[in-house]
Amino acid sequence: MSAKTKIVVLHMKELIYTAIFAALGILFIVLLVMMFLPDKEKTPAPDSPPADSTAPDEESVTTGSDALYIPGIYTTELILGNQSIDVEVIVDKNSITSIRMVNLNDAITTMYPLLEPTFESICSQVYELQTLEGVTYSSDSKYTSLVLLEAIRSSLEKAAVTQ
Repeated sequence: MSAKTKIVVLHMKELIYTAIFAALGILFIVLLVMMFLPDKEKTPAPDSPPADSTAPDEESVTTGSDALYIPGIYTTELILGNQSIDVEVIVDKNSITSIRMVNLNDAITTMYPLLEPTFESICSQVYELQTLEGVTYSSDSKYTSLVLLEAIRSSLEKAAVTQ
């Protein structure tokens, strides 16, 4: 038998580099897969309330056929310039119990002096009427009123019972 022995020389430094690059390549592929595949836990079910509301799930609330809202606290972010405030609407089964502005600071009240008086006027009308239909506002604060009414409307849409 005439077999020639072949000797392969592997440098330890090259083996270590190859192992490190292979591990980084696998890690990169795993991260890409995790990043681009949709996460099923983060997508809300169509029947559940939005993530920014703190209302309980519809299944846990026993609403009758005459209920207007899912009881809870619903917020809508309102951006004014580079500042933001939250318009918070609290509802029970059949009525609007509270509307308030959260995260309102002095800079916003200084920049928008009509914001608070207009908001108070709108809130008193909404408490009385229990709807946004028929709310009146002065021509001096038309745009401020429209922005506030839209924020309140958005919160109430989140609270509305869908049948």
